[in-house]
Amino acid sequence: MAIRIHETGGPEVLRWEEVEIGDPGRGEIRLRHSAVGLNYIDTYHRSGLYPLGLPCGIGLEAAGVVEAVDEGVAELAPGNRVAYASPPPGAYATERLMPADRVVKLPDGIGDEQAAAMMLKGMTAEYLLRRTYAVKTGETILFHAVAGGVGLIACQWAKHIGASVISTVGSDEKAEAAKVHGCDYPIVDTRENFVERVREITGGKGVPVVYDSVGKDTFMGSLDCLSPRGLFVNFGSASGSPPPLDTGILSAKGSLYVTRPTLMTYTASHAELVESATGLFEAVSSGAIRIEVNQRCPLVEAAQAQRELGARRTTGSTILYC
Repeated sequence: MAIRIHETGGPEVLRWEEVEIGDPGRGEIRLRHSAVGLNYIDTYHRSGLYPLGLPCGIGLEAAGVVEAVDEGVAELAPGNRVAYASPPPGAYATERLMPADRVVKLPDGIGDEQAAAMMLKGMTAEYLLRRTYAVKTGETILFHAVAGGVGLIACQWAKHIGASVISTVGSDEKAEAAKVHGCDYPIVDTRENFVERVREITGGKGVPVVYDSVGKDTFMGSLDCLSPRGLFVNFGSASGSPPPLDTGILSAKGSLYVTRPTLMTYTASHAELVESATGLFEAVSSGAIRIEVNQRCPLVEAAQAQRELGARRTTGSTILYC
């Protein structure tokens, strides 16, 4: 069984259907899912913001057990516990085929549910903080919407590095959650001007990097939070895509840089995927990062889970269980 879409739109377009799964093809494995991760990118695929060929499956993150492998796959075997956060879409399913080079083995200390809650979000935090901009000890950074799944992981990771974290959140409750996870300066942006607060906190200097998954609503303000030659990292568009950019604005605001990275680019090769996942597993196993599953929902009720996510009524990670 699987959730599939035949047209784009709201959560109501998600259909629970029976799907026949064949034997693994060249370079593939067949796995049975135990837990599926819920992510904002799933809503972008469903709405058509990130177009897919229709009809199709949906979802990019899950954990489970290998049931069968193509004879050419040497590194995996039936019974192996694995996880992934990668195309092709189709994670919202009880069972599926997957390219073997897009999954990683799970260490004994990482549970299936924990893995499904952290692979996409955790590897996103890894590449953002260690590779898109290598955050350094003593720096102060701005990370929008830190109460979400990526944000709570990134906040802990940044604190582990030795950075100070400013973040925007939508409520006092989320501000408290941010503090618990290491955020030094939570800003409730429903009543505070985050640009003014960032300038106040940094003594007018601004920050060297802004990480933003909100998009349209925070874009211009984020540029105003940067110090000269600072980097704006737009890795999501929860409020819609940012407006077209006149590059002259970057010059006027201090020779700024803007990038739009994706996890798929940073884990394009199997070696990069394994390196990113290994860094995440080590950080979690060491206790530096806690992965919190704060919402659980049956896979068949994925539409309601996406409604809750879109309404910003969730914190941490949400798991769809099979």
